[in-house]
Amino acid sequence: MSVTQLAPNMEHWQERVDLAAAFRWIARLNMHEAVANHLSLSINDDGTRFLMNPNQMHFSRIKASDLLIVDANDPETLKGPNAPDPTAWGLHGGLHRHCPHARCAMHVHSVHATVLACLQDPRLPPIDQNCATFFNRYVIDTQYGGLAFEEEGERCAQLFTDPKQKVMIMGNHGVMVIGDTVADTFNRLYYFERAAETYIRALQTGQPLKVLSDDIAEKTAQELEGYPEQDARHLSELKKILDSEGSDYAS
Repeated sequence: MSVTQLAPNMEHWQERVDLAAAFRWIARLNMHEAVANHLSLSINDDGTRFLMNPNQMHFSRIKASDLLIVDANDPETLKGPNAPDPTAWGLHGGLHRHCPHARCAMHVHSVHATVLACLQDPRLPPIDQNCATFFNRYVIDTQYGGLAFEEEGERCAQLFTDPKQKVMIMGNHGVMVIGDTVADTFNRLYYFERAAETYIRALQTGQPLKVLSDDIAEKTAQELEGYPEQDARHLSELKKILDSEGSDYAS
């Protein structure tokens, strides 16, 4: 039996296992930053109650049973043991309070997405298939105002007004990716980092970029949105690898 099937008597166990797997793989891919980044997953209908990593715990150690349940409408949440740090509360609390369509949210300072966010022009042109995935599907925040305490988190949440746009390039900061499930969101985060890396490396050559037409970029984005089961299969394979290695993520 897979370790992911051994469900202790704890609420939302499968969601916890999926999120713990995402933490482990983000660490393995070096897309995290020390103990500073956060992932969250809504567990109620309006999205205001959500699972989140404990305060400043390294992604590579997080287990399903470690995840906290946070209530975006209850500041008393911050008084519990290992409560999220103030920036986690500000950014994810504001997002889940104002964007019920953001069921899962992943905020990281991955290298290439952050490099992109630091450019004077942080747009991601469709120069390959991965970049085309995000054509017209991201929003850029150009008003970085310091650490994402509550006011800054509320401001960022207001930028996710178009449900088609599920990536926020956080100028001078990093990236926030939202989605319907852990698998959907992790897959999007993974491919955005790959797309940003391709673009940054292309810029480093100093050669002119060959940018796809808007029509082809949009066609490609739509085709990828309808591609069957890629996100679920991606996460499933990663969990199988963790299981085969004897990882304790699902404990």
